[in-house]
Amino acid sequence: MLLNLETGKIIARKVIPAYSFFKRLKGLMFSKELAYECAIHIKPCSSVHTFFMNYAIDVLYLDSEKRIVAIDESLPPKRIGKLYMQAESVIELPSGTIAKSQTKVGHKLLIDIQNIYIGGIHDEKQVNGSY
Repeated sequence: MLLNLETGKIIARKVIPAYSFFKRLKGLMFSKELAYECAIHIKPCSSVHTFFMNYAIDVLYLDSEKRIVAIDESLPPKRIGKLYMQAESVIELPSGTIAKSQTKVGHKLLIDIQNIYIGGIHDEKQVNGSY
């Protein structure tokens, strides 16, 4: 789950972690869409691209405290986003999610990731946006 601690609104109900080199490399490339109320958390990351994608995405750039330092709304396919040196990670969301959730730069997020692996479920709880 991705929760905006400033507004109390749930931004995404499911957060997919992309923490390994290969998961960060693949990201959303070659995917048909990012499902409604889903997000990808890419860490470490301070810039994104939308090459090999056929749809726009919203991007939240987060510092080490999960505070939003920058936002890209509806980043179109085949583009390179700006580089934000203060960003430690990014959240990729379906286009329109940021506007709908009224998420702004400076807001702090809580990230609760539930990873499903073969053989069981592994929970990684985030408390007050920290790991």
